[in-house]
Amino acid sequence: MNAQTGELNLWWASLLVDELVSAGVRLCALCPGSRSSPLAVAAARHPGLTVVVHYDERGAAFYALGAARASGQPAVWLTTSGSAVANGFPAVVEASAARVPLILLTADRPPELRDTGANQTIDQVKLFGYEVRWQCDLPCPTAEIAPSFVRSTASQAVHRARTAPAGPVHLNAMFREPLLPVPETGPVAGGDMTGAVGTRYPSGLGAVAPEMLDALAAAIGGEPRGVIVAGELRRADERRAVVRLAEHLGWPLLPDVLSGLRLGPCRGPRAAYYDQVLLAPERADALRPAAVLHVGGPVTSKRLQQFLEASRPAIYARLCDDPARRDPAHQVTLHAQGDVAAYAAALTIRAVAAGDPHWASGWTGADAVIDGEIDAFLGAQAGLCEPGVARVVSRHMADGHGLFVASSMPIRDLDMYGAIDGKAVAVAANRGASGIDGTLATAAGFGSGLGMPVTVLIGDLACLHDLNSLVLVAQAAKPVTVVIVNNNGGGIFSFLPMAQHADVFERHFGTPHGLHFEPAAAMFGLAYARAKTPADLTVALAAGARAARSTLIEVVTDRAENVRVHAALQEQIRGRLSAP
Repeated sequence: MNAQTGELNLWWASLLVDELVSAGVRLCALCPGSRSSPLAVAAARHPGLTVVVHYDERGAAFYALGAARASGQPAVWLTTSGSAVANGFPAVVEASAARVPLILLTADRPPELRDTGANQTIDQVKLFGYEVRWQCDLPCPTAEIAPSFVRSTASQAVHRARTAPAGPVHLNAMFREPLLPVPETGPVAGGDMTGAVGTRYPSGLGAVAPEMLDALAAAIGGEPRGVIVAGELRRADERRAVVRLAEHLGWPLLPDVLSGLRLGPCRGPRAAYYDQVLLAPERADALRPAAVLHVGGPVTSKRLQQFLEASRPAIYARLCDDPARRDPAHQVTLHAQGDVAAYAAALTIRAVAAGDPHWASGWTGADAVIDGEIDAFLGAQAGLCEPGVARVVSRHMADGHGLFVASSMPIRDLDMYGAIDGKAVAVAANRGASGIDGTLATAAGFGSGLGMPVTVLIGDLACLHDLNSLVLVAQAAKPVTVVIVNNNGGGIFSFLPMAQHADVFERHFGTPHGLHFEPAAAMFGLAYARAKTPADLTVALAAGARAARSTLIEVVTDRAENVRVHAALQEQIRGRLSAP
């Protein structure tokens, strides 16, 4: 054992962390551990890095994911060896599917301890398989390898995480004992931090390929009956450019809730309630488009997906920033990869406008009607139902808050029934793989990346699944308001075919738990409120926004009643749209 091993470990770790920061990384979600101590010390001492410590590796990974999603810059998840690494897999899957840049910085045993039964040692090489964009198994620190290798490896990791399709990269760093120098002689005790530089990778995201622009302009230009479907758009310039393109073409804009164009005011030919418009079969038949321009990510609405698949438009153009085939119906006729804002701006100049105002009004003219029907229906309810929760949150959440939404029913209710007279807010969700795991941790990280308070809309099972991440909510620099819809189980299953099998449904799918969340709020030091009416929830949201600490607001609903409410509301909307 070399007496300088600890010094070399800390030197390499410091080089690695410093280069990550130089390349743009600003946040590290760190989990305590022994083998990772050189990396942890280096991260803790770097003045340019914010370090958030969490005892749960899975939650920490989701926290880093949320921060990276909000900021657009890679965040680091730092953990020790063994099963700790495997706990990051759910967040890695989501980051990969959602194209979120993430640096997985894991410590490992040296080669002589691998495959020997050594404690806390598993095979971590390529552990994340095809889910990562790139991986590197870093050798044990040694004076024989130039420090430029460490820096260029770190800068390559950041570049690969950012490059379309963005996603996670894995740096697996081996360390021999002693892990740290004893006694410690300084912040970097092994070499000169300034003796090497990493590689810089200028971004070329804004480029527009002339031949692809020509193809897009020719495909959509001059078509009177087209729609723009807006999936997830993470940048303000993308949203502005897409709205201007819709205005220019005269095509209805069908915005998913994650587009940032669904909630609050939006100029241009928007059909915010497009999902509900499709409830009326005769109206839907008359609205089948001849051309579709789908910008950004996938959409939440299954009804819209089925409608477009059945319509089989002659032109289905996809505009996104990566080459992945996001086409489950296999109907895309033209796939344009590039910067969405740049292409949309160029198309606004190049594409010939020929929108049919009468046809387009079939989409856009229904918004006011549906908006009124939703308010009338919910106003007649005795208490606070689940569509009502989505309505109140979208209408009355505090100014200056971001909005994070859990998968399953919350995002569907927000997409269908979110108010259009509330605030235009940054909205995010883990919809890459659409799991409910890690929602609270991701939301806390999302707030950190935005640098602002966050309101979270979540179901009871998703909250229970990630309950220990309430500590991240409690410790958030900007208070988090968590609205929990507690229907005592998995509410979405009541809408699916298994609900008809009464002999097995409740125990095996409904999964009732009989729990409430006031004790959890007390345990983690959160303010707590119980909302029974829309007015209660409005007041609780306002109080949460004023509070100095994070708040948990619980709304108790009934799963069977929720199915009835959704059916009755949709029947009322269908009837109104079908009336002469």
